[in-house]
Amino acid sequence: MGTITTAGGHMALTIGLALTALPLLAEPPACRPHEVLTETVMPHLEENLRHTITREKRCLMPGELPNAFPILTHSSLRGCRLGNESRSADKVAYTLLCDGSNGTTGTALWEKWNGQTRGTLQVKLGGKNMTFSQRITATPLDTGSLEIR
Repeated sequence: MGTITTAGGHMALTIGLALTALPLLAEPPACRPHEVLTETVMPHLEENLRHTITREKRCLMPGELPNAFPILTHSSLRGCRLGNESRSADKVAYTLLCDGSNGTTGTALWEKWNGQTRGTLQVKLGGKNMTFSQRITATPLDTGSLEIR
């Protein structure tokens, strides 16, 4: 609480109460429950190791797409992130940006398809001529779908 002194006297100012109410006004974006299918394909590996699939129930937030690919946390992609966002209709594209000069390149594309949100990350590891991809298919478990933002 603060007090303002004016020529006519004192006026109590209750800034403290007003400021404590502000966080209640700004609601965080809604977390949406999804069934998330993640497929990782590494064509340079032996037949039985080339393809992995994981399925999980996960809460996805709008705006989380650049960080949704689990492979981005792997040590081979340390210093890499998705950036340079480009939008068109129901699609969002990203470029894989990596620190240093290891030559790793890649792209990611997210799009709406048949009520699902699908993302595909394509990566070429620098200096090794090895490629891999990871695809995420997020199916909403409620009545809506994930906003592409």
